[in-house]
Amino acid sequence: MLPEFNAQQVWEKFLSSETPRINMFMAVPTIYAKLLDYYDQHFTQPHVRDFVCAVCEENIRLMVSGSAALPTPLLEQWKHATGHTLLERYGMTEIGMALSNPLAETRLPGSVGTPLPGVEVRIVSEGPQKEGCPYTVHAEGDESGTKVFPGFEEKEGELLVRGPSVFREYWDRPEETRSAFTSDGWFKTGDTAVFKDGKYWIRGRTSVDIIKTGGYKVSALEVERHLLAHPSIADVAVIGIPDVTWGQRVTAVVTLREGHSLPLRDLKEWARGMLAPYAIPSELLLVEEIPRNQMGKVNKKDLVGQFYPS
Repeated sequence: MLPEFNAQQVWEKFLSSETPRINMFMAVPTIYAKLLDYYDQHFTQPHVRDFVCAVCEENIRLMVSGSAALPTPLLEQWKHATGHTLLERYGMTEIGMALSNPLAETRLPGSVGTPLPGVEVRIVSEGPQKEGCPYTVHAEGDESGTKVFPGFEEKEGELLVRGPSVFREYWDRPEETRSAFTSDGWFKTGDTAVFKDGKYWIRGRTSVDIIKTGGYKVSALEVERHLLAHPSIADVAVIGIPDVTWGQRVTAVVTLREGHSLPLRDLKEWARGMLAPYAIPSELLLVEEIPRNQMGKVNKKDLVGQFYPS
């Protein structure tokens, strides 16, 4: 245990031959981004980078990312630096770990894999289904596989979870507990998910990461993943700002790499080849640093309030 995060100390632990040897590492995406910043600044020689990659591949058994969405460019940069494809999975305090990419098989970047043993999941939308079900089921699965119902292939909805790892109640909060579960006993995660390519994908918190603009639903996390591939962007948070005409407008809060500039028109032109027209940010806010909590997460409600207090 280290008293606080220090990139130099973490790299020293990774590369040390002393015992106990570090052979498993779990961190939030922000930590990996800061470790890569240190890597880029201090491990500049090709032979040094080869040494770093060789030691990490040989000594470290597993590296895991969680607690926030892992941008694909970050995953690819980390694999190039260390030889490790970060294992992405999904969980919450209320449910423990629910979904995970495989330990030994190929991992699909951006997905959170499939249900872990003992976990049942559903993707649903509001509206009663047959036999009195209080919602419409798009897909349901467990460790043995997932069934997608006809007409709901790759359709997004709220992720529900059931199993022995799910919590029983919020302490002394009966109303909050009742509202956290469906009438038939499934926990409502509040996250939007989709099942495609044989895996589950988290689109973000339904309340803040799903932006409704001009009749379309836009995943802020998907837009962020694409924007992070821009050579001038060091960090980004995509938020939905209330708009009289469009409902919400897609806005990118961006930290630029040192010495770079980025006008909105250039960003729009660059994004045109990879994002749908309605998903391209219509507004660009440049900041020195995007505020994050100790878990490396961005509070997007606070971010909206900070830039648009009215």
